[in-house]
Amino acid sequence: METNSKILQKNLLYLFEINKSKQQIFFIALLLFCMTSFVTPPIALLLGLVIANLFGHPFIHLNHKATNVLLQVSVVGLGFGMNVQNAITAGKSGFFLTITSIISTLILGFFIGKWFKIEKKTSHLISCGTAICGGSAIAAIAPVIKSDEKQTSVALGVIFILNSVALFLFPIMGHQFHLTQNEFGLWCAIAIHDTSSVVGAASKYGPEALHIATTVKLARALWILPVALGTAIIFKNKSGKIKIPYFILFFILAIILHTYVPQITFLAPYIVSFSEIGLTLTLFLIGAGLNIAVLKSVGLRPLFQGILLWLCIAGMSLMAIMHFA
Repeated sequence: METNSKILQKNLLYLFEINKSKQQIFFIALLLFCMTSFVTPPIALLLGLVIANLFGHPFIHLNHKATNVLLQVSVVGLGFGMNVQNAITAGKSGFFLTITSIISTLILGFFIGKWFKIEKKTSHLISCGTAICGGSAIAAIAPVIKSDEKQTSVALGVIFILNSVALFLFPIMGHQFHLTQNEFGLWCAIAIHDTSSVVGAASKYGPEALHIATTVKLARALWILPVALGTAIIFKNKSGKIKIPYFILFFILAIILHTYVPQITFLAPYIVSFSEIGLTLTLFLIGAGLNIAVLKSVGLRPLFQGILLWLCIAGMSLMAIMHFA
Protein backbone atom coordinates (compact mmCIF):
# COMPACT_ATOMS: atom_id res chain seq x y z
CA MET A 1 0.00 0.00 0.00
CA GLU A 2 1.43 3.37 -1.03
CA THR A 3 2.13 6.05 1.53
CA ASN A 4 0.60 9.51 1.25
CA SER A 5 4.01 11.02 0.44
CA LYS A 6 4.51 8.59 -2.48
CA ILE A 7 1.03 9.33 -3.84
CA LEU A 8 1.69 13.06 -3.55
CA GLN A 9 5.04 12.71 -5.28
CA LYS A 10 3.47 10.70 -8.11
CA ASN A 11 0.76 13.31 -8.58
CA LEU A 12 3.27 16.14 -8.64
CA LEU A 13 5.54 14.22 -11.00
CA TYR A 14 2.69 13.61 -13.44
CA LEU A 15 3.34 16.96 -15.08
CA PHE A 16 7.02 16.12 -15.49
CA GLU A 17 6.93 12.43 -16.38
CA ILE A 18 5.26 13.20 -19.70
CA ASN A 19 8.66 14.47 -20.73
CA LYS A 20 11.63 13.43 -18.60
CA SER A 21 13.63 16.40 -19.77
CA LYS A 22 11.11 18.79 -18.19
CA GLN A 23 11.87 17.39 -14.75
CA GLN A 24 15.58 17.83 -15.42
CA ILE A 25 15.07 21.41 -16.67
CA PHE A 26 13.07 22.23 -13.54
CA PHE A 27 15.88 20.87 -11.34
CA ILE A 28 18.56 22.81 -13.24
CA ALA A 29 16.44 25.98 -13.00
CA LEU A 30 16.41 25.60 -9.20
CA LEU A 31 20.16 25.09 -9.22
CA LEU A 32 20.54 28.37 -11.11
CA PHE A 33 18.15 30.07 -8.69
CA CYS A 34 20.37 28.93 -5.79
CA MET A 35 23.21 30.88 -7.42
CA THR A 36 21.37 34.17 -6.89
CA SER A 37 21.56 36.44 -3.85
CA PHE A 38 17.96 35.55 -2.96
CA VAL A 39 18.94 32.10 -1.65
CA THR A 40 20.92 31.62 1.57
CA PRO A 41 22.58 28.28 2.48
CA PRO A 42 19.74 27.21 4.83
CA ILE A 43 17.11 28.05 2.20
CA ALA A 44 19.08 26.08 -0.41
CA LEU A 45 19.09 23.04 1.87
CA LEU A 46 15.35 23.42 2.45
CA LEU A 47 14.69 23.70 -1.30
CA GLY A 48 16.69 20.53 -1.85
CA LEU A 49 14.67 18.66 0.77
CA VAL A 50 11.41 19.78 -0.83
CA ILE A 51 12.55 18.73 -4.29
CA ALA A 52 13.79 15.34 -3.07
CA ASN A 53 10.55 14.43 -1.34
CA LEU A 54 7.95 15.94 -3.67
CA PHE A 55 9.43 15.81 -7.16
CA GLY A 56 12.43 13.49 -6.91
CA HIS A 57 16.04 14.02 -7.99
CA PRO A 58 16.52 13.40 -11.75
CA PHE A 59 20.31 13.21 -11.35
CA ILE A 60 20.48 11.22 -8.11
CA HIS A 61 23.19 8.90 -9.51
CA LEU A 62 25.53 11.90 -9.84
CA ASN A 63 24.60 13.59 -6.57
CA HIS A 64 27.18 12.10 -4.19
CA LYS A 65 30.17 12.77 -6.44
CA ALA A 66 28.97 16.24 -7.42
CA THR A 67 28.45 17.18 -3.77
CA ASN A 68 31.92 16.04 -2.74
CA VAL A 69 33.70 17.81 -5.60
CA LEU A 70 31.71 21.03 -5.23
CA LEU A 71 32.26 21.14 -1.46
CA GLN A 72 36.01 20.61 -1.76
CA VAL A 73 36.43 23.23 -4.49
CA SER A 74 34.31 25.72 -2.51
CA VAL A 75 36.29 25.20 0.70
CA VAL A 76 39.60 25.69 -1.14
CA GLY A 77 38.21 28.90 -2.64
CA LEU A 78 37.29 30.22 0.81
CA GLY A 79 40.98 29.98 1.68
CA PHE A 80 41.60 32.98 -0.58
CA GLY A 81 39.69 35.11 1.93
CA MET A 82 42.01 34.29 4.85
CA ASN A 83 45.60 34.95 5.89
CA VAL A 84 48.22 32.80 7.56
CA GLN A 85 48.37 34.69 10.85
CA ASN A 86 44.61 34.48 11.45
CA ALA A 87 44.57 30.82 10.45
CA ILE A 88 47.32 29.95 12.94
CA THR A 89 45.55 31.87 15.70
CA ALA A 90 42.26 30.11 14.94
CA GLY A 91 43.95 26.71 14.86
CA LYS A 92 45.58 27.29 18.25
CA SER A 93 42.34 28.45 19.85
CA GLY A 94 40.54 25.25 18.90
CA PHE A 95 43.37 22.76 19.41
CA PHE A 96 42.64 21.68 22.99
CA LEU A 97 38.89 21.58 22.41
CA THR A 98 39.43 19.52 19.26
CA ILE A 99 41.46 16.83 21.02
CA THR A 100 39.21 16.53 24.07
CA SER A 101 35.99 16.55 22.05
CA ILE A 102 37.20 13.90 19.58
CA ILE A 103 38.38 11.51 22.30
CA SER A 104 35.31 11.99 24.52
CA THR A 105 32.91 11.61 21.57
CA LEU A 106 34.49 8.35 20.42
CA ILE A 107 34.43 6.90 23.95
CA LEU A 108 30.88 8.05 24.62
CA GLY A 109 29.74 6.79 21.21
CA PHE A 110 31.11 3.33 21.99
CA PHE A 111 29.12 3.07 25.23
CA ILE A 112 25.92 4.52 23.73
CA GLY A 113 26.19 2.04 20.87
CA LYS A 114 26.52 -0.79 23.40
CA TRP A 115 23.58 0.56 25.41
CA PHE A 116 21.28 0.77 22.38
CA LYS A 117 22.63 -2.55 21.01
CA ILE A 118 23.56 -0.95 17.69
CA GLU A 119 25.65 -2.95 15.25
CA LYS A 120 29.34 -2.29 16.09
CA LYS A 121 30.47 -0.92 12.71
CA THR A 122 27.43 1.34 12.31
CA SER A 123 27.94 2.70 15.82
CA HIS A 124 31.62 3.40 15.18
CA LEU A 125 30.89 5.20 11.90
CA ILE A 126 28.32 7.44 13.61
CA SER A 127 30.80 8.19 16.41
CA CYS A 128 33.58 9.05 13.95
CA GLY A 129 31.26 11.20 11.86
CA THR A 130 30.20 13.13 14.96
CA ALA A 131 33.72 13.38 16.39
CA ILE A 132 35.60 14.62 13.32
CA CYS A 133 33.96 15.87 10.13
CA GLY A 134 30.74 14.10 9.28
CA GLY A 135 30.47 12.42 5.90
CA SER A 136 34.17 12.85 5.11
CA ALA A 137 35.15 10.91 8.24
CA ILE A 138 32.63 8.17 7.48
CA ALA A 139 33.93 7.88 3.91
CA ALA A 140 37.47 7.54 5.26
CA ILE A 141 36.69 5.06 8.04
CA ALA A 142 34.23 2.82 6.12
CA PRO A 143 36.85 1.01 4.00
CA VAL A 144 39.08 0.59 7.07
CA ILE A 145 36.43 -1.39 8.96
CA LYS A 146 35.04 -2.92 5.73
CA SER A 147 31.49 -1.80 6.46
CA ASP A 148 28.77 -2.84 4.04
CA GLU A 149 26.57 -0.45 2.07
CA LYS A 150 23.72 -0.47 4.60
CA GLN A 151 25.99 0.26 7.58
CA THR A 152 27.62 3.16 5.75
CA SER A 153 24.28 4.50 4.46
CA VAL A 154 22.70 4.46 7.93
CA ALA A 155 25.66 6.36 9.43
CA LEU A 156 25.61 8.92 6.59
CA GLY A 157 21.84 9.30 6.95
CA VAL A 158 22.12 10.08 10.67
CA ILE A 159 24.87 12.65 10.07
CA PHE A 160 23.10 14.36 7.17
CA ILE A 161 19.80 14.63 9.10
CA LEU A 162 21.51 16.27 12.08
CA ASN A 163 23.55 18.51 9.77
CA SER A 164 20.33 19.81 8.25
CA VAL A 165 18.95 20.64 11.69
CA ALA A 166 22.22 22.28 12.80
CA LEU A 167 22.31 24.64 9.85
CA PHE A 168 19.04 26.24 10.98
CA LEU A 169 19.38 25.80 14.74
CA PHE A 170 22.93 26.95 15.51
CA PRO A 171 22.71 30.60 14.33
CA ILE A 172 19.53 31.02 16.39
CA MET A 173 21.18 29.52 19.48
CA GLY A 174 24.32 31.60 18.93
CA HIS A 175 22.29 34.80 19.11
CA GLN A 176 20.30 33.44 22.04
CA PHE A 177 23.50 32.88 24.05
CA HIS A 178 25.00 36.19 22.81
CA LEU A 179 28.07 34.47 21.36
CA THR A 180 30.69 36.60 19.66
CA GLN A 181 31.63 35.75 16.09
CA ASN A 182 34.86 34.19 17.35
CA GLU A 183 33.00 32.04 19.90
CA PHE A 184 30.33 31.01 17.41
CA GLY A 185 32.86 30.08 14.74
CA LEU A 186 34.73 27.89 17.21
CA TRP A 187 31.49 26.29 18.43
CA CYS A 188 30.36 25.51 14.88
CA ALA A 189 33.66 23.86 14.04
CA ILE A 190 33.52 21.65 17.14
CA ALA A 191 29.82 20.78 17.32
CA ILE A 192 28.52 20.60 13.72
CA HIS A 193 29.42 17.46 11.80
CA ASP A 194 29.99 18.28 8.11
CA THR A 195 32.18 21.08 6.76
CA SER A 196 29.34 22.22 4.48
CA SER A 197 26.95 22.91 7.36
CA VAL A 198 29.74 24.43 9.49
CA VAL A 199 30.56 26.94 6.77
CA GLY A 200 26.88 27.53 5.98
CA ALA A 201 25.95 28.30 9.60
CA ALA A 202 29.07 30.40 10.22
CA SER A 203 28.64 32.45 7.03
CA LYS A 204 25.15 33.37 8.22
CA TYR A 205 26.58 34.57 11.55
CA GLY A 206 29.33 36.78 10.15
CA PRO A 207 32.66 36.94 8.25
CA GLU A 208 34.87 36.49 11.33
CA ALA A 209 32.83 33.47 12.41
CA LEU A 210 33.27 32.03 8.91
CA HIS A 211 37.05 32.38 9.00
CA ILE A 212 37.37 30.81 12.45
CA ALA A 213 34.93 27.99 11.72
CA THR A 214 36.49 27.00 8.39
CA THR A 215 40.06 26.97 9.70
CA VAL A 216 39.31 25.06 12.90
CA LYS A 217 37.05 22.57 11.10
CA LEU A 218 39.63 21.71 8.46
CA ALA A 219 42.36 21.40 11.11
CA ARG A 220 39.99 19.04 12.89
CA ALA A 221 39.55 17.01 9.71
CA LEU A 222 43.26 16.16 9.76
CA TRP A 223 42.49 13.92 12.74
CA ILE A 224 40.92 11.48 10.28
CA LEU A 225 44.36 9.91 9.80
CA PRO A 226 45.18 9.02 13.45
CA VAL A 227 41.57 7.95 14.12
CA ALA A 228 41.60 5.74 11.01
CA LEU A 229 44.89 4.16 12.08
CA GLY A 230 43.49 3.51 15.57
CA THR A 231 40.35 2.05 14.01
CA ALA A 232 42.41 -0.33 11.88
CA ILE A 233 44.11 -1.61 15.05
CA ILE A 234 40.86 -2.00 17.01
CA PHE A 235 39.06 -3.76 14.16
CA LYS A 236 42.22 -5.77 13.37
CA ASN A 237 42.25 -4.72 9.73
CA LYS A 238 45.78 -4.34 8.37
CA SER A 239 44.78 -3.94 4.73
CA GLY A 240 42.12 -1.23 5.08
CA LYS A 241 42.73 1.81 2.87
CA ILE A 242 42.50 5.28 4.39
CA LYS A 243 41.06 8.16 2.37
CA ILE A 244 43.04 11.25 3.28
CA PRO A 245 41.27 14.60 2.56
CA TYR A 246 43.98 16.08 0.34
CA PHE A 247 41.85 19.12 -0.49
CA ILE A 248 42.83 20.50 2.94
CA LEU A 249 46.38 20.92 1.61
CA PHE A 250 45.01 23.04 -1.25
CA PHE A 251 43.03 25.09 1.28
CA ILE A 252 46.28 25.79 3.18
CA LEU A 253 48.01 26.67 -0.11
CA ALA A 254 45.20 29.13 -0.94
CA ILE A 255 45.71 30.87 2.42
CA ILE A 256 49.48 31.11 1.82
CA LEU A 257 49.00 32.50 -1.70
CA HIS A 258 46.50 35.09 -0.49
CA THR A 259 48.87 36.18 2.30
CA TYR A 260 52.18 36.33 0.43
CA VAL A 261 51.36 36.83 -3.28
CA PRO A 262 50.13 40.40 -3.89
CA GLN A 263 48.80 39.59 -7.36
CA ILE A 264 46.20 37.28 -5.81
CA THR A 265 44.65 40.15 -3.82
CA PHE A 266 42.74 41.47 -6.84
CA LEU A 267 41.18 38.09 -7.70
CA ALA A 268 40.60 36.90 -4.13
CA PRO A 269 37.19 38.58 -3.53
CA TYR A 270 35.80 37.06 -6.74
CA ILE A 271 37.12 33.60 -5.88
CA VAL A 272 35.58 33.81 -2.40
CA SER A 273 32.27 35.01 -3.84
CA PHE A 274 32.11 32.09 -6.29
CA SER A 275 33.06 29.72 -3.46
CA GLU A 276 30.16 30.94 -1.33
CA ILE A 277 27.83 30.28 -4.26
CA GLY A 278 29.37 26.83 -4.61
CA LEU A 279 28.67 26.15 -0.94
CA THR A 280 25.02 27.14 -1.40
CA LEU A 281 24.74 24.75 -4.35
CA THR A 282 26.39 22.02 -2.26
CA LEU A 283 23.74 22.36 0.44
CA PHE A 284 20.97 22.27 -2.18
CA LEU A 285 22.38 18.99 -3.52
CA ILE A 286 22.74 17.55 -0.01
CA GLY A 287 19.08 18.33 0.65
CA ALA A 288 18.09 16.87 -2.72
CA GLY A 289 19.73 13.59 -1.72
CA LEU A 290 17.72 13.23 1.50
CA ASN A 291 14.47 11.64 0.36
CA ILE A 292 11.95 9.69 2.44
CA ALA A 293 13.63 6.37 1.61
CA VAL A 294 16.95 7.58 3.04
CA LEU A 295 15.30 8.93 6.18
CA LYS A 296 13.39 5.69 6.77
CA SER A 297 16.49 3.54 6.30
CA VAL A 298 18.24 5.20 9.24
CA GLY A 299 16.16 3.63 12.01
CA LEU A 300 15.43 5.02 15.46
CA ARG A 301 18.29 3.56 17.51
CA PRO A 302 21.16 4.85 15.32
CA LEU A 303 19.38 8.21 15.11
CA PHE A 304 19.09 8.35 18.91
CA GLN A 305 22.79 7.55 19.21
CA GLY A 306 23.60 10.40 16.82
CA ILE A 307 21.32 12.82 18.67
CA LEU A 308 22.72 11.95 22.12
CA LEU A 309 26.31 12.27 20.91
CA TRP A 310 25.51 15.54 19.19
CA LEU A 311 23.80 17.01 22.27
CA CYS A 312 26.76 16.02 24.43
CA ILE A 313 29.44 17.46 22.17
CA ALA A 314 27.41 20.62 21.46
CA GLY A 315 26.58 21.18 25.14
CA MET A 316 30.05 20.50 26.53
CA SER A 317 31.85 22.55 23.86
CA LEU A 318 29.43 25.49 24.32
CA MET A 319 30.05 25.53 28.08
CA ALA A 320 33.81 25.32 27.57
CA ILE A 321 33.79 28.15 25.01
CA MET A 322 31.58 30.42 27.10
CA HIS A 323 33.52 29.93 30.35
CA PHE A 324 37.11 29.14 29.37
CA ALA A 325 37.82 30.21 25.78
